[in-house]
Amino acid sequence: MQKKPDPCSFVIFGATGDLTHRLVIPALYNLAAGNLLPDKFCVVGIVRRGMSSEQLTDSLMQGLRKFATRPVDEAIAKRLFECVTAIEADPRDPASFDAMSERLDRLEKARETGGNRLFYLATPPSAFLPISEQLGRTGMLEENGAWRRLVVEKPFGTDLASAKALNAALLKLVDEHQIYRIDHYLGKETVQNILVLRFANGMFEPIWNRNHIDHVQITVDEKLGVGHRGSFYDATGALRDMVPNHLFQLLSLVTMEPPARFDAHAVRSEKAEVLSAIQIQTEQEALSNSVRGQYHAGKIGDTEISDYLKTPDVRPDSSTETYAALKLTIDNWRWAGVPFYLRTGKALTSKRTEIAIKFKQAPFAMFRDTAVDRLSQNYLVISTEPTEGIELQFNTKVPGPVINIDGVEMKFRYKDYFKAEPSTGYETLIYDCMIGDNILFQRADSVEAGWQAVQPFLDAWKSAGGRGLQPYKAGSEGPEAANALLTRDGRSWRKLG
Repeated sequence: MQKKPDPCSFVIFGATGDLTHRLVIPALYNLAAGNLLPDKFCVVGIVRRGMSSEQLTDSLMQGLRKFATRPVDEAIAKRLFECVTAIEADPRDPASFDAMSERLDRLEKARETGGNRLFYLATPPSAFLPISEQLGRTGMLEENGAWRRLVVEKPFGTDLASAKALNAALLKLVDEHQIYRIDHYLGKETVQNILVLRFANGMFEPIWNRNHIDHVQITVDEKLGVGHRGSFYDATGALRDMVPNHLFQLLSLVTMEPPARFDAHAVRSEKAEVLSAIQIQTEQEALSNSVRGQYHAGKIGDTEISDYLKTPDVRPDSSTETYAALKLTIDNWRWAGVPFYLRTGKALTSKRTEIAIKFKQAPFAMFRDTAVDRLSQNYLVISTEPTEGIELQFNTKVPGPVINIDGVEMKFRYKDYFKAEPSTGYETLIYDCMIGDNILFQRADSVEAGWQAVQPFLDAWKSAGGRGLQPYKAGSEGPEAANALLTRDGRSWRKLG
């Protein structure tokens, strides 16, 4: 049985924003429905001038009704929103943080939360440091008999230099154990199950290495275009937006060494170690081992998608990529010589997230005198979207007197075996923040190792400008050049279902 967290205040910066309405509040509601919130608890929404607690509560309630992952129980929702308080604060006005500190002190006494505070920065990245500095200046991050934790959303930096600078600045204000760099991909059951699949099953770990694995493909495809996020996306691009965080988190779980024990320090150390072992490429190698694309007008289902360059707030001559594919290698004993192919993009034919582990081909010699002309490929596929599950592809004999072999699939789907309620993916992460378990959160060295591996691609693409940017039609599987990244190695992308 899961324990309840300590009494605490849940302080949200960006309380009126999309992330809070779409994910954070529905996740808090789901935790309340599962009786996993503290008995002594309050939600504090940090707002700009002029919004009352009643107005904030009404806004959050409307968001819950719109984005809830399950039917809303009015009694549970009422209990949750009864503890919502709006407090005005703006990092451009230091005095507002002094007033905020006094309000929090009074509120915590009334709510009996014991001074424990979780500060959730559901804000644009540019606000992370100014908010944190004001929290530090007013002493709100100091742990004097009560815990204080800082939750930071992605993206954490925009390149290696900015990530290092942000880490250094935050670590002057708080200790590493107080920082929770959150990535909602790690809240998904199947992602967490990678560790269990690998290390709790004796059949997999002995073959989880270069002797038996031919290559690994990690795919995070999205159907949606950029939409109304043109200004943010044009300054970010697919590589920055997805690879150092989402895709590298999946990569590290698949490739890390077995930790000595299942605790935060041991697991995060192994993840950082394997990310630091990614081969650092030269700019020329980075150009050769990558493909970047930008979508043009097309159709996805019944929805017409216009050119990326016609998206509001996107520069008409932009060379920002909406698709990125990379080939990486890891320089350690387990993975030497095994290529890792990563791809992610927007406005593609389907929404799909999967890790496909391709095993080496079995010797064909013993079937040479039979009717068999080929063996199907052996894949272990770990999927998180659109369906969470695990699939194993292997060869078997077709019934009949003649030796015929065909590929078959064994599929495990979470929804078929476990009757879990639908979730946002944030429930586990928010719960872990409140109980102080940071096993699923990135550490500073892991963040910097990821950016170090990505930096050559950022530099090479910046130098190349528009040269090499591949067009692809919205609703397709991406630029054709992405296929050549594998075909030159005698491989191909797994066909997505």
